[in-house]
Amino acid sequence: MTNCVFCAIAAGEAPAVIVREWPDALAVRPRSGGVNDGHVFVLPRVHVEDAGTDPEVTAMVMRRAAELMAEHPAANIITSKGETATQTVFHLHVHVVPRQEGDGLPLPWTPQHTARAAAQNGESR
Repeated sequence: MTNCVFCAIAAGEAPAVIVREWPDALAVRPRSGGVNDGHVFVLPRVHVEDAGTDPEVTAMVMRRAAELMAEHPAANIITSKGETATQTVFHLHVHVVPRQEGDGLPLPWTPQHTARAAAQNGESR
């Protein structure tokens, strides 16, 4: 794939902080630093647009992400398919986000998100 930053990272042609390597995948620290200290994303070395494109590659990437997730007492695994679902780089990648109580990272379907949104809008619960 031309102009794919994740393909360039996998080929060693673009800079990245690589946290773990496997023959078929890489775990990379987000350029922004991520949402917390342990945040990484796992991407396949081959170009696959998203998690729905090639189920075999997606399963392998999820397996690698699960290996990293096993190192944490609590974590989220997150991926997106399509712009509407917040995908910004169209090369399959799975975020592994370690979690801890009170980390301030509410997911949109949790009570923490509702409480945070209410607090930002000046509402009382």
